[in-house]
Amino acid sequence: MTGTTHVVLVEWDGDGDSDLSSPADALVREHLPRIDGVESVRSGKSVSTEGLEGGFDWMLVVRFRDRTALEAYLPHEEHQPVASFIQGGSRRVVVFDIDD
Repeated sequence: MTGTTHVVLVEWDGDGDSDLSSPADALVREHLPRIDGVESVRSGKSVSTEGLEGGFDWMLVVRFRDRTALEAYLPHEEHQPVASFIQGGSRRVVVFDIDD
């Protein structure tokens, strides 16, 4: 069975003066590695010089052991603080999952 990668792109709500990326990164580091089946977690602001982010400010990439681990992650109690923070502070969110 292959692993699964979960990608989340977030455009933070607001006027651009408040950056929610750092607190989001801290929540991700605190909570997501505790979830069984999570193999790696990466998050952060774009450092691209191309400027092709399409308005998105922050990205989260979570690599799971398999699709079953991804499915268990969504309702997991350690995922909830991260999901709530993103939902409460975002204008737009895109989620893309792939088997790799």
